[in-house]
Amino acid sequence: MKSLILTTAALALTAGMGMADTVRLGTEGAYPPYNFLNDNGEVDGFERELGDELCKRAELTCEWVTNDWDSIIPNLTSGNYDAIIAGMSITAEREELVDFTQGYTQPSPSAYAGMSEGVDVKTAVVAAQASTIQSAHVASTGATLVEFATPDETVAAVQSGEVDAVLSDKDFLIPIVAETELMFLEEVRLGGGIGMAFRESDDELRGKFDAAIASMKEDGSLNDMLDKWEIEGKF
Repeated sequence: MKSLILTTAALALTAGMGMADTVRLGTEGAYPPYNFLNDNGEVDGFERELGDELCKRAELTCEWVTNDWDSIIPNLTSGNYDAIIAGMSITAEREELVDFTQGYTQPSPSAYAGMSEGVDVKTAVVAAQASTIQSAHVASTGATLVEFATPDETVAAVQSGEVDAVLSDKDFLIPIVAETELMFLEEVRLGGGIGMAFRESDDELRGKFDAAIASMKEDGSLNDMLDKWEIEGKF
């Protein structure tokens, strides 16, 4: 695991937690608009704002930890942080390892993008970030999958001609397509929405965040936040 970047959310403690207890929220910090590091090196984005609000509603003191995507679940289960909030889609395979809250987005589209029209994504060479629902989908289609550790590397591979296309969350690709020569090719809907992940032994903690997500759905603030960050998947 690379070095940890910690930023404290100044929030109240719950009566059930000891004064020294802090909930550590793990994220990647490299997947805008969901999560990224701002110019001050702090976790920012939709999930930073969401996580801070959920901690406030659950009356928990929280701090943020960044971790590379490829080891984000192992480092949760080994105790390096207490929850994952990192654009992670809810899938049956992941539910064998961790327990999820309800989704805080609806299933939103993934999209293929390439440098030219006419790419047959079912037979092409396609880049995807490793250990994602997109990489699993590409592998199931008969296309040639090339995996990369970060989403930025998948885009660079298309731009350099190393691969024919990239498959990623459309929300991530929209600003890139707008600012580069990349163009959208096809959309697919994958997974069961995005949720927070917890160790299977942490039902009580998961329940606090689940209730907080539900309260944001009920009062409309979750949809407002999704609109603010231009993320599809409103409730």
